[in-house]
Amino acid sequence: MEKRKFDINTLIGIFLIGGIVAWMFFNQPTPEEIEAEKQKQEQVTQEENKAASQEQETKEITPEVVNSVNATDSLALEGLKNRLGSFAYSGTLPSAEDATTVIENDVLRLTVSNKGGQIVEAELKNETQYEGKPVFLIKDGNSDFNLQFNAENRSLNTKDLFFEPSLSKNGDNNVLSMKLKAGPNSYLEYRYELKPGDHMLDFSLRTQGLDGVMDTSQPMYLNWDYKGYRQAKSITYENRYSRLTYEFENGDDHSKLSAAGEDEETEKDVTWMNYRTHFFSSMLLTDTAFKEVKLTSEDLVKEKEVDTIFTKKYGAKMLLEPKGGGLSYDMNMYYGPTDYQIFKKYEDRNLDEAMPLGYGIFGVINKYLIIPVFGVLSSWFPAGIAIILLTILFKLLLSPVQYKQYVSQAKMKVLKPELDAIRKKYEGNQMKIQQETLKLQNIAGASPLKGCLPALLQIPVFYALFTFFPTAFDLRQKSFLWADDLASFDVIAYLPFDIPIYGSHVSLFPILASIAIFIYMMMSTGQQMQQQQQPGMPNMKFIMYLSPLFMLVFFNQYASGLSVYYLTSNLITIGIMLVIKKFIIDEDKINAKIQENKKKPKKQNRFQRKMAEMMEQAEAQKKAQQKRK
Repeated sequence: MEKRKFDINTLIGIFLIGGIVAWMFFNQPTPEEIEAEKQKQEQVTQEENKAASQEQETKEITPEVVNSVNATDSLALEGLKNRLGSFAYSGTLPSAEDATTVIENDVLRLTVSNKGGQIVEAELKNETQYEGKPVFLIKDGNSDFNLQFNAENRSLNTKDLFFEPSLSKNGDNNVLSMKLKAGPNSYLEYRYELKPGDHMLDFSLRTQGLDGVMDTSQPMYLNWDYKGYRQAKSITYENRYSRLTYEFENGDDHSKLSAAGEDEETEKDVTWMNYRTHFFSSMLLTDTAFKEVKLTSEDLVKEKEVDTIFTKKYGAKMLLEPKGGGLSYDMNMYYGPTDYQIFKKYEDRNLDEAMPLGYGIFGVINKYLIIPVFGVLSSWFPAGIAIILLTILFKLLLSPVQYKQYVSQAKMKVLKPELDAIRKKYEGNQMKIQQETLKLQNIAGASPLKGCLPALLQIPVFYALFTFFPTAFDLRQKSFLWADDLASFDVIAYLPFDIPIYGSHVSLFPILASIAIFIYMMMSTGQQMQQQQQPGMPNMKFIMYLSPLFMLVFFNQYASGLSVYYLTSNLITIGIMLVIKKFIIDEDKINAKIQENKKKPKKQNRFQRKMAEMMEQAEAQKKAQQKRK
């Protein structure tokens, strides 16, 4: 039964197939119809090819478009000329492809692209970032170097055009010439020359034979946009020391954009600009000052947990001035460490101004005292030991000043019983208390100001050291005890949450430094805290607690080398204070000398006489007011 059903279905299928074949046989086209259809298809194909060719002529030049252009294809070449004018010649050369050329020495490797003739990779061979990867200052399109100009009624940008590369040697120097050609002997040239062992390369921009092509009556701008890569463990700390600095033509005047938020300035006669990302710099320097430059800076770290790749975005739009109907600029480029020892090799360029070494006297102390001494110490000892030795050396140099400070404090301690008696005797009459207190201090040769003045003399050195350690390239990636990088914070524990200002980790060196500074302040201000607080005087108890707290919170994300310095400095200070108080200063002798001074007539200087007169007048006015009441 089932078999019969199958046979019937088969017969029906065979019948249907036979019908279809018969229909196709009797309805096949005639030879005339086939020829007509063929001609119709050829016409459609020609129209499609023509449309595609016209569309290609209007496209932006890309490697794919250029490779499809044949010099003998007059239609395609005409399309290039309509878009590029004489520079269409560059699109017909074999170099019209997105290829690269490498120029390098033993410290720097530069990769230059045919497209735009610009550096697309800048690698520092001897440096690594916090993850151990190579340091690239330029990579993956973070830098855009473009010349914008007009030629034959067209606005052109070199970043869209193809240069012809040529490698050569100039003695031991490697030379790369990149030419954007408008003909065999007419071109715009970028010339890179790299010396052995140097992070600074010569760069020139010049034109040849473009008098009738390039329109020099229209403004020409050299644009350099750059985004700085993160290289350090803490992007927040790195970003704090990332900044755009620039120099004016006279070489004596320098300025900078804001390190936070967005900033923009249009300046005249700029000779160099530095895109600094803490420990690394990308610079452009020119022998002929740029007549006008628009400089921009933008902070890219809005949220440290999200913005983890780039620190700052910098920009410079430089107005170029033609000479003799063309362009001719001799410049330099620098890709390397922000290191004073390297920068000072170029003394005639004032590159040290690109470093945050402090203003005025602070910068002088860093340049001519701290940096040279630390350079010698770090060449003999590990970085951590060099910090300790540097601290010891400066504490010894300042010990005479500190000795005077401690003697003054000892005198104030000896006078305490008499000062208490004065306060008790004239209780309620603050003016009289101050008057008698100053008189006693003058006779004894003791004054709180004498203790403060030595401390003030130490401030320039302390502040210079404060600016030195965060910018010392020699500390970068140098370990000491539990700190793996003295140029970044040390970590003994990570927190499961982030504390504003403090961070999400715990650093040990700031904790130890805070304890040391608390002990020091207890020893140095404890005596003053026992005295009754006088109006107008600083609250010493508040200061005693504030300073260690400030150290603990704010230094948690600072360079551990700075905390090592403060820890060592305060430990040495505590030691010096103990030695002076126990073995050098004799309070009994000081007391005897004070009592002897009291017997002698004490001549007041002009300032002391004036102060005494003012206080007497104030006291007289107060008594008069009380009588009137």
